[in-house]
Amino acid sequence: MSDMKKDEIAEDQALIGDEGLEIDVMAGELEALRAERDEMRDRFMRALADAENIRKRGERDRREAEQYGGSKLARDLLPVYDNLKRALDAASEESRVAAKGLIEGVELTMRELISVLGKHGVQPVVPAVGESFDPQLHQAMFEAPVPGTKAGDIIQVMTEGFMLHERLLRPAQVGVSSMPKS
Repeated sequence: MSDMKKDEIAEDQALIGDEGLEIDVMAGELEALRAERDEMRDRFMRALADAENIRKRGERDRREAEQYGGSKLARDLLPVYDNLKRALDAASEESRVAAKGLIEGVELTMRELISVLGKHGVQPVVPAVGESFDPQLHQAMFEAPVPGTKAGDIIQVMTEGFMLHERLLRPAQVGVSSMPKS
């Protein structure tokens, strides 16, 4: 083979070697770019999911604040309800006749308070004597053995309880029978 041929072959091999090296470098860069793209896509999807979770949490917090934000005020108004109820319960038939206008005014005030509380989702929990005690709604103030009842029956209601939407605002205070099983 002539020297010229050898030089051409060496030159061709050098070019092919350089191109092969260049292709290897480009393939490595392409893989690095694909890995970076996949990482960025993963980070984007996580950020999108986080944003959606924050939006849902914010919506839930807004709804809860709207429904239960007034619970402290409602709880503070319950003693007013109790006092109006006690005043009406304490009025005898004679005093009702003698102070008819005053009693009617207290009754109207009581109805208005109940109406306003109800408009804002506050509903009374009014247990009846003889119902079973429910620790989710009632607070036992005392136990006493009462003939004709069974253990766990409500024997007296001291104060009514109240619910604010689905949450207990104040339990009803009750006396409970402790009659042993016979």
